[in-house]
Amino acid sequence: MKPTTNKCHGNQTTITEFILLGLGTFPQLHILLFLLFLVIYIVTLAGNILIIALVVADQHLHTPMYFFLGNLSCLETSYTSAIMPRMLTNLLTGDRTIAVHACLTQLYFFASLIGAECYLLSVMSYDRYLAICKPLHYSALMNGSFCIKLVAGTWIGGFMSVAFLISMMSQLTFCGSNEIDHFFCDFRPIMKLSCSDTHTLEVTAFINSSIFILLPFLLTLASYGSIISTILRIPSITGRKKAFSTCSSHLIVVSIFYGTLVIVYLLSDSDALRDLNKVFSIFYGVLTPLVNPLVYSLRNKEVREALRKTVLSLQDHISMIGPLNIYIKNLTHTSSLYSSLCAC
Repeated sequence: MKPTTNKCHGNQTTITEFILLGLGTFPQLHILLFLLFLVIYIVTLAGNILIIALVVADQHLHTPMYFFLGNLSCLETSYTSAIMPRMLTNLLTGDRTIAVHACLTQLYFFASLIGAECYLLSVMSYDRYLAICKPLHYSALMNGSFCIKLVAGTWIGGFMSVAFLISMMSQLTFCGSNEIDHFFCDFRPIMKLSCSDTHTLEVTAFINSSIFILLPFLLTLASYGSIISTILRIPSITGRKKAFSTCSSHLIVVSIFYGTLVIVYLLSDSDALRDLNKVFSIFYGVLTPLVNPLVYSLRNKEVREALRKTVLSLQDHISMIGPLNIYIKNLTHTSSLYSSLCAC
């Protein structure tokens, strides 16, 4: 902690650095946790970047559903990168300090991207509702212009709403303890360190969380409710089972994501929940970006086909390298021989 000349209360000095306590106080587990989360982070990046690349490269995936899935992967790559590199650095080096302004910056990007994903998931569920429940009107309603507006609204809305909260938080004074009992800078742990009046900020944050977590969650549940109702009317038993398999996996992941967010940001901050907040944060901040590429994209026939074609194309390019190298060597040898003859 670096004290400044500004005073909070009595002899307490203003805090300019926080200490992230992380996942535990057992140093012997840090290397094991580092390796575990490093693998998770690499697989998360690889899976989501693969989805983005396939959606951009394959013309058959230029549809509203895959446009939304590409943006989902982009969001998850971004917000997991907002917390994981710092967490991995802390585990590897043991340096857990973070400047106050850097902490608020991390919170801004993480919360903005999470808020954007909440609404993007509701947009994706609405897209599936139109495709399944109103197939005749789907093409007219989900046109390219409307899709771009929906996605732009989720990104802009997420960043603008959290910017207001962060601007309010930047006016707070922090003094006393500077230890954040978390592995990243989150709203409630930071609030506990402030010696300013935070009542207005906490009410504003609760309203903001309700708008960006609870409302899209209810919209998503309503869309899936209509989808399930439509599926039940499918005459084919095989068709119902296939539709339910896909729908149920989506609904489980969405429920875990929204459910943990509701527990962390909307329920009362009791001692029992406070101890579990880090566990819940791992679910929505670490594990969800890991499993979403598999649940939403890599199980789809079109994505698997695009991946198969990409792999075959790479194999063709690799197979051409051998003959190409032989051709270049022969060409070089011929050129050298020709130069020698000319010299004679």
